[in-house]
Amino acid sequence: MPNKILIVDDEPFNLDLLEQELADLGYPSERAGDGRQALLKIDKLEPDLVLLDYRMPEMNGIDVLREIRRRWKDLPVIMITAYGTIDVAVEAVKAGADDFVTKPFDSEHLAVVVKKALERSRLKLDVEFFADELGGRNRLVAGNSQAMLAIVAEARKAATSKSTVLLLGESGTGKELFARSIHDWSERRLKPFVAINCAGLAKDLLESELFGHEKGAFTGAHQLKKGKLEFAHGGTVFLDEIGDLALELQTKLLRVLQEREFERVGGNATIAVDLKVIAATGRDLEAAVKAGSFRADLFHRLNVIALTLPPLRAHKDDVAALANYFLQKFAGETKKNFSAIAKEAQEKLYAYDWPGNVRELANVIERAVVLGDGPELTVHHLPARVIGAQPASVPVEASFHEAINGYRRELIVRALAAAQGNRAEAAKALGMHRTHLMKLLRLLQIT
Repeated sequence: MPNKILIVDDEPFNLDLLEQELADLGYPSERAGDGRQALLKIDKLEPDLVLLDYRMPEMNGIDVLREIRRRWKDLPVIMITAYGTIDVAVEAVKAGADDFVTKPFDSEHLAVVVKKALERSRLKLDVEFFADELGGRNRLVAGNSQAMLAIVAEARKAATSKSTVLLLGESGTGKELFARSIHDWSERRLKPFVAINCAGLAKDLLESELFGHEKGAFTGAHQLKKGKLEFAHGGTVFLDEIGDLALELQTKLLRVLQEREFERVGGNATIAVDLKVIAATGRDLEAAVKAGSFRADLFHRLNVIALTLPPLRAHKDDVAALANYFLQKFAGETKKNFSAIAKEAQEKLYAYDWPGNVRELANVIERAVVLGDGPELTVHHLPARVIGAQPASVPVEASFHEAINGYRRELIVRALAAAQGNRAEAAKALGMHRTHLMKLLRLLQIT
């Protein structure tokens, strides 16, 4: 998607000349004949760069520049003037100009100045997007079990292609961290990674978040807003909880996957985007397709490379490595003197089934570090539900039906404990609907 440039000059000849120069360089442009018109166009068009004439009637270039810096502090501005004195240059730079070009300008010099201004702007955006990653807060620590090593190997292969990736698995298994890692392993790693929770907002708000909206598109839309799909251009978009996306939005998303284009809410202009799409869900999408709550064509578009992340109870060999990683991480963040996990505490961590998966393990270790004192994390630092964990066992004399219900009861009780009694959160951790959990609570007489 080429950069958009706004040219501001009160002389039509200069506007024509600059418009042609930019077109020759491959940049589309818009024009404004005075300062007030320029501010209105910036609000509507959100250009990537402004070429601003210094001397204009009513509102001169310095006044316009100061207003731009007040309202759009990161928008790059190049000042253009026939009055190329040192005083004018100093005044423009102090007001916030990114660079300075004198008339009559040299075409090659103009090309270099424009390119550098746009590159500086892109670099600043990249630094902001990757601040968290550089801090190590999104590091993938999957473990060393054969199950996880196989998933990581597949994820690395998926990162080398443009194909859509679908991450499946229970809540808390690390789907977003895998998505970020796929992005970091790809050739798009220097471009934005944009995460969108499809279950976190009402349909209308989510539509605006995804696609953006035009000014006046609905009550409260006081200015143009770019959507997250637009911000992810060139990079990766992560659609978390895709199984909860409303049917109306599924139709619009399907077009994005097929054509890589969309319109903002209330708009008619088609916006093209270059994206790698990674989606994730804990729901059974094939069952949702059969039930009519998820489009079959969208499912097939998403289900190109499907990776299922196993629950932590299925690769308990990784519990010790993960727990030690979280211990070092949280000890460093809180400046607590923790350096090891006692053998008895390790045994309890291993015996527990972790219905909340890796997220629950991280929370348990964080709680222990915050509330306890080192240098060793002992069983006394662990919550009661983990201390009381015993390897699952079923009496030999129990019938198959009794054994299954006993195991169901144990899983549900632990999930409720992990969620501190919140049934909606417990149902999410177990990978089931809240209504189904309520039925099981009544059936198994769990209060």
